[in-house]
Amino acid sequence: MSSPLSADSANSDLSVDTVEVPELDESVAILMCSYNGERFLSEQLTSIEQQKHAHWRLFVSDDGSSDSTLEILKSFQARMGEQKVTLLSGPRTGFANNFMSVTCLEGISADFYAWSDQDDVWAADKLSAALKWLRQVPVGVPALYASRTTVVNEAGVEVGMTPGYCRAFSFPNALVQNVAAGNTMVFNRAAHELLKAGPTRGIVAHDWWAYMLVTGAGGQFHFDQVPHLFYRQHETNSIGANAGFMAALTRIRKMFQGRLRRWIDQNISHLERVEHLLTEQNREVLSRFKSARNRGVAGRITGLWRSGIYRQTLLGNLGLAVATIFKGV
Repeated sequence: MSSPLSADSANSDLSVDTVEVPELDESVAILMCSYNGERFLSEQLTSIEQQKHAHWRLFVSDDGSSDSTLEILKSFQARMGEQKVTLLSGPRTGFANNFMSVTCLEGISADFYAWSDQDDVWAADKLSAALKWLRQVPVGVPALYASRTTVVNEAGVEVGMTPGYCRAFSFPNALVQNVAAGNTMVFNRAAHELLKAGPTRGIVAHDWWAYMLVTGAGGQFHFDQVPHLFYRQHETNSIGANAGFMAALTRIRKMFQGRLRRWIDQNISHLERVEHLLTEQNREVLSRFKSARNRGVAGRITGLWRSGIYRQTLLGNLGLAVATIFKGV
């Protein structure tokens, strides 16, 4: 199958002058994180430039690249203009902290916000598809859009798609499953304010945190079954695509290794700091979930079932049940 992919300016103090983009045709702040991304970065920048929704500004937080990433970014900035592209220096403590730092950076103001990886390729309607749904959500209600992706290999050849889910998307689901990749996520101002109100360091994953926080606070989450992004898989991916039977087995294996439990411990610690932002119902869900995790086997099984947690697939729920028995959740 042929490839579908044809498509000191760094600021060390992580602050920018407040940027207000005209309200005419909603503004989008694209928040990209980069690190040694010279191989595929140019294709991603080209796909952003070719978006049908042209009212965007790109903010790139580079985490200390030692290859030609910064040269590529500066060349793009020179061509597009500094009012269109802003380069920043990241905290250099991992991808999640980098994304949270640029997301919560004071001075970036827009109607909507989109996370971007450095190595994907966006379809031309990536932003417009997200905004079509986001516009329907009342102002003031946190809203988070995500979608499936078309998975491609290093050469850009399609190799599959990430899963499409059919169960409800909710806080009880978010507590035990990260359903969507951050590179597909676009969110409104209200969701942005939620993210800024929480911790910016030590998050397991920025996309999982956004899913938990928006659903926990009673916001709206939409998962688009139609992919609008080519998700490139290669040896230096921070996190691989959530696709296929083998990927599901890998996730279940990690449950038994205690990795999921450690992540959930970390998530709960952060949720406790923003518990006041959750709805009363979701505070109760969180309380039951925390209590059940530390009981004996029988109490753990009963308590976790009563808390209402679930994963999206049958295999995932079977793995969750077994992991519950062996205290892997």
